[in-house]
Formats: sequence, C-alpha cells, structure tokens
Amino acid sequence: MAIKLIIFLLFVIIFIKSSNAANYNVITYGAKPDGRTDSTKPFLKAWASACRSAKASTIYVPKGRYLIKAAEFRGPCRNRVTLQIDGTIVAPTNYWALGNSGYWILFIKIDRLSVIGGTFDGKGAGFWACRKSGKNCPAGASSITFNWANNILISGLTSINSQQTHLVINSCNNVNVRNVKVVAPDQSPNTDGIHVQASTGVTITGVTLKTGDDCISIGPGTRNLFMNNIKCGPGHGVSIGSLGKGFNEDGVQNITLLNAVFTGSDNGVRIKSWARPSNSFVRNVLFQNIIMNNVQNPIIVDQNYCPNNQGCPRQSSGVKISQVTYRNIKGTSKTPEAVTFDCSPTNPCRGIRLHDIKLTYMNRAATSSCKNIGGTTFGVVMPKSCL
Repeated sequence: MAIKLIIFLLFVIIFIKSSNAANYNVITYGAKPDGRTDSTKPFLKAWASACRSAKASTIYVPKGRYLIKAAEFRGPCRNRVTLQIDGTIVAPTNYWALGNSGYWILFIKIDRLSVIGGTFDGKGAGFWACRKSGKNCPAGASSITFNWANNILISGLTSINSQQTHLVINSCNNVNVRNVKVVAPDQSPNTDGIHVQASTGVTITGVTLKTGDDCISIGPGTRNLFMNNIKCGPGHGVSIGSLGKGFNEDGVQNITLLNAVFTGSDNGVRIKSWARPSNSFVRNVLFQNIIMNNVQNPIIVDQNYCPNNQGCPRQSSGVKISQVTYRNIKGTSKTPEAVTFDCSPTNPCRGIRLHDIKLTYMNRAATSSCKNIGGTTFGVVMPKSCL
C-alpha cells in the first residue's frame, strides 16, 4: 500500500511540474534540422511564444543542424525562459549574410534565462580568409552575445569557429558560465573565447578554451569576476585589458582566477593597458593555483601597448594597477623571461605580491624583469624576484 501511495505522489509531482511549465519545440514552428533551410524565423517565433508565457517556459531544439542567420532574442520576458539545445546551430557559410551588426546570436534585455547544451558553429573560416587577404570584408560577428541581461545561466554549450569573439557578456549582472567549450584554430584572428565587460557578478567555471586570441578577456567596468577550473591553450591567455584606450573609462576590480592550466598559450595571466592618459584602474586581483605548460609569457603586465605608436603622447599609461597577488604558479616558460612587469612610469604598479612561484625555462631557472613596480615576495619565488 505504501509503495502505491509513493508512486501516486510521484505522478502528482510530475503532473504539477509539467502543468507549471510551457514547452515550445522549434520544429513545431517550422524549423528544419537539415542545416540548409533557413530556420531563423521559426526560432524567433518560438522565442516570442516563450517570452509571452506567464509560466516558466522551455524552448526545445532537437538533434539536427539548424541554419540561423543574424537573430535577436529580445526581452523582457514575463517569466523564466530555458533554451534547451540538443542540436547544432549553424551560421551561413556566406560571411556577408550576418551583415555588419557585429552579432550572430544576440540575447538582449532579458532576466532569468538559461541556455543549456548545444553546439554553435560560426563558420568563421571564410571570414578569416577574407581578413587575411586584405579584401573588403564585413565587420565580423561575435557568435553569442548577452547585452543588458541579468540572472543568466550558460551551461554545457560548445562554440566552434566564431568569426570573432565566441561569447560576449556585456552590461550584465549575475551570469554563471559553466562547462563551456570553445574551439577555433590558433591563428584565427580576434576569436576571443569569452569576453566580459561592464558586468558584475560573473562566474566562469569548468571551461575549456582553445582559440586564436584571448581565452578570457576582461574589459572596462568588470567587477566581481570569479573564474575557476579553466583550461586555456592555444590562445593568448587570460587578459585584463586592453584598458585605458579612452580617458574616461571604468576600471576593473575584484577579479579571481583559481585552478587554471595554460598549455602552449602566448600568455598566461596578463594585464595590458594603452600607453596614454586615462583615469582607469585595476585593483584587487588574485591569480592562484596555476600551471603553465610551455607558455610564452606566463606572468606579464604590459602598460606600453600602443599599436603603430600612434596616439600615445609621452608613452605613459594612466591606468593605476594595485593589489595584485600571484600565488602558487608553477610550470614551464617557452621563453627565458617568465615574469615581466612593464608598468607605467607615471603610475607605477603598487601592492604586487608574489607568493610561491616556480617557473623554469629549458629545465633551468627563468628570468624576470621589472619596471616601475612596488611589492613584496613570500615563500619560494623562482625566477628570482626583481620587485
């Protein structure tokens, strides 16, 4: 009797849950899983229905390949929306088809959205070839962008061959990115893995990033960014910046990177700023428990960034860098100089802490260089500290 009662209660719970959620299958709206038929409008129709729903809703994308052109999924929505993807979203092969908006898939002004699973194929090779040839090309598109979005979960998603940045988080609050994979060739231009800017409370965990530019790039106005269990390489590392391109620019603060492995990347952990006047800043940063495997610049601060030496009077950065801690960073450098601090002559780096660093080059001690920096060391520090 007790078993029958338990089974009955389970059915009641399942019924209540199903009745409290609305489900929208993109196939029902006319999407074709053949990778050739334009399914943009069916996806947008399914989104409109889910967004209007007073109940929490799920948009379901079954297995298959779905051709989607530039699409804007706009809120606000009436309730929580989940986009569950079991298939692959494919961009047009003709890179001109995405226009000059800078976006492929754009989520904008949404609260309480979950994007679960799926593969996004940006078909970027044609665009990269156009850029390399010097021909007239469109501006290029980021694959997945979140603008002015709050309370977002991005989980189990794979992005391959984006024209430009794979995942952009801009002007958002409370975003959780987990178990995401990004793949693009190491020579693909400007294909950053994840770019965060003007956002607060972003968490990135369990991601694997193999790309042609920064694995994670951190732009102006980023606060309370937590990154854990990160695998990077190939790519240009985890970079704060470039900052200070404009004079009135919001700063970056409270940045944490834990338990990361960099393999064959151009940089490990980098802070980069333009060599020009600015009121921007970087403060309260922790890089901890990091392994470097044959990384070109394992630890680097570069405040002399100035492409073509244009627009950098006095070649001095106004960006103020302070309270940055490097703790338990070990492994191998691809170059003799494993630690580089090239700070601003007018705004020297302050409060830099090196704690238990062991970086070698060709099975011997690497070297370090310091300009315009103040700080302290703790424990064993190799290469020998120049602070």
